[in-house]
Amino acid sequence: MAVHEHPQRHPGFHLPSSRRNRTTSAREPAVSERTGTRAGRAYAFASLRLLIGFAFLWAFLDKTFGVGYATPSGKGWIDGGSPTQGFLSSVAAGPMESTFHGWAGDTWANWLFMLGLLGIGIALIAGVALRFAAVAGTLMMALMWIAEWPPAKTLSDGSPSLSTNPLVEYHVIYAVALIALAAAAAGDALGLGRRWAKLPFVSRNGWLR
Repeated sequence: MAVHEHPQRHPGFHLPSSRRNRTTSAREPAVSERTGTRAGRAYAFASLRLLIGFAFLWAFLDKTFGVGYATPSGKGWIDGGSPTQGFLSSVAAGPMESTFHGWAGDTWANWLFMLGLLGIGIALIAGVALRFAAVAGTLMMALMWIAEWPPAKTLSDGSPSLSTNPLVEYHVIYAVALIALAAAAAGDALGLGRRWAKLPFVSRNGWLR
């Protein structure tokens, strides 16, 4: 007897269309749910990326043009002001206090700090070079953490430091967030991450991803 006369015995037997449709329909919600979860996660990371990117870029713009918030009007970098003089000269605790005082206002320190703010801000907003931005941003946050030295209860003049946490404060949180964004490839959603990754020089050098 021909094989096709006993489909139930054939190894390649398929479910009747009605049962197959029911099985497929039962699986569709789970697949859709997983897809929705991934999309939600991607957009959540993208939102965090854009917010942190704006924070870095705003700091650059304020210090460059003296918008009138942290940097008074007329005291911007283009007006001859120093982006590092005020902060580094006011360091009053920690093992690098005298070192930071020596760096305050130096041309190289101003340029390095400002280019760091600009580069990290643009990279985050565009969603490109997130690994490089994470390394540069973490280094910057580490130096600023040392400058503020949260473990100190008192400053070098004996006054209270007003530190609220000896280890974890906003510089640490920014650094961890930058690393998380790079690890999650957060530039793919609401950014140019996918196009950036396809560029020949980026695909050959993964650290630029």
